[in-house]
Amino acid sequence: MRDMRDYLVSFMKDYEDNDKTVLLSAFDSIVKNDQALELLNQCIKKYQDNINLDYYNEIIVNGAQKIAEIVGIHTYTIELLVFMCLSKYLKQLYIEKGIDLSIFEKSMCDLKYKMDECKAVKGIVGSFVAWWFPGFFNMTRFGLERLQFELTEFIQDYEKDGKKLKKGDRVIGVHIPRSLTPIDKESCDKSYKMAAEFFADQITNNPIAFVCHSWLLYPATLEVFPSKTNTYRFAHEYDVIWATHDKEGEYLDAWRLFDMDYTGNIEDYPENTSMRRAYKDYLRNGGKTGEGYGVFFA
Repeated sequence: MRDMRDYLVSFMKDYEDNDKTVLLSAFDSIVKNDQALELLNQCIKKYQDNINLDYYNEIIVNGAQKIAEIVGIHTYTIELLVFMCLSKYLKQLYIEKGIDLSIFEKSMCDLKYKMDECKAVKGIVGSFVAWWFPGFFNMTRFGLERLQFELTEFIQDYEKDGKKLKKGDRVIGVHIPRSLTPIDKESCDKSYKMAAEFFADQITNNPIAFVCHSWLLYPATLEVFPSKTNTYRFAHEYDVIWATHDKEGEYLDAWRLFDMDYTGNIEDYPENTSMRRAYKDYLRNGGKTGEGYGVFFA
């Protein structure tokens, strides 16, 4: 497994030294344990045999969890590490399919973004959202500069300002990775353009439609964000056509904004940014939380 370790070192070239140390130490612990190493090899082989496998009910995620038990390292760390190992073969697939490796690199940045979130929310070098990774590894989701995209089907018939969509039409789903860089209009427009070109041969709709399903598009919160912020601009470009609110006493996306799990006490949340302060005031005043689904024609 020396070549895999060398690959991981290269893969983590932009990671902080402590994060590299934790993940490489975890890898070394696996290699030293025959049972854990066999499970890791099974994960890699299973992925190589079929990138469209069931990542949870087959060997990948549950294999990572078994490895974690064997070597005594937190499952969040091992789950992230296993996907990092899978990325070695994924890179080969990009090359075989003629997809620019800059897209591979931008897509794989998501592993670091999720690691940074895990460190902030859980205090652990790893990831607590392994359920999110398969879209990148079955090559349906791609990082294209600032945003991430994947093909999806539109949820209902729609007509507005001369633009029409039917339920089931292919549209491009948009995700906003937590890269800690602005979602300014110039960056987003560049990403939209790249996505339209990347998926052009798989979409018949004209103009191409983008959809976003996010807590940012929950209608009651659209006016919460300061009006001159990039978040406000991004959210207001979408026509929200569906929304639902969280159950009373739940705030499922607290970690996305506040870097902490829902506690039930609004005052526990930090307010060191304008967005956090605005949202915290909204919650103090009885504001509900939820999510919305909107459509945007770039």
